[in-house]
Amino acid sequence: MPPAAERFSDELEDWSSRVDTPTIGSFGEVFGPRGFAVLVLVLMAPSATPLPTGGVTQVLEVVAALVALQMILGRDTVWLPASWSRRELGSGVTDKAIPWLVRVIRWFERFSRPRGTWVFRHRTMRRLLGVVLVVCVVFAGLAPPFSGLDTLPALGAVLVALAMLLEDVVILIVGVVVATGGAVLILTVGAAVVRFAADLV
Repeated sequence: MPPAAERFSDELEDWSSRVDTPTIGSFGEVFGPRGFAVLVLVLMAPSATPLPTGGVTQVLEVVAALVALQMILGRDTVWLPASWSRRELGSGVTDKAIPWLVRVIRWFERFSRPRGTWVFRHRTMRRLLGVVLVVCVVFAGLAPPFSGLDTLPALGAVLVALAMLLEDVVILIVGVVVATGGAVLILTVGAAVVRFAADLV
């Protein structure tokens, strides 16, 4: 009987514990074709958690957007500028965000199973998933600083990326719903702020 495949949460935890100073580019090198989803998952995790991350979320969101754009273009491997690829993730990500992420992934792994796998293996659908991820990242970036409104679209991106790794369309649907709720909330708050500012004038 063949050995059971290692869970992704264990892979991520083992990798993060073995590497002293993980860099952004190392994810693509270690996880291969899964590098797109893994990178978005890790890069958006700090924005999806209320834990302090030392103000690096905006930089990570820019990189996540670039990765998702490459999915839209149909690339098979992740490309990053050398300076970005060598950038260390920092203790806020490695000591706080990744352990939180591992716990979240393990919770989902208890209930997840491959469902609707064709969605994640079809080239056109993967490009559409890239569009979804870009939208999630953009709305997370549009959220006012220190408002906490970036949490929902960032969490949506995390769930969509996790759905790609687990090939579970149910998690994908949950991620899209969460991201949509976050986008509506940001637009609603933004419109209210604009109206308030207009009334003052």
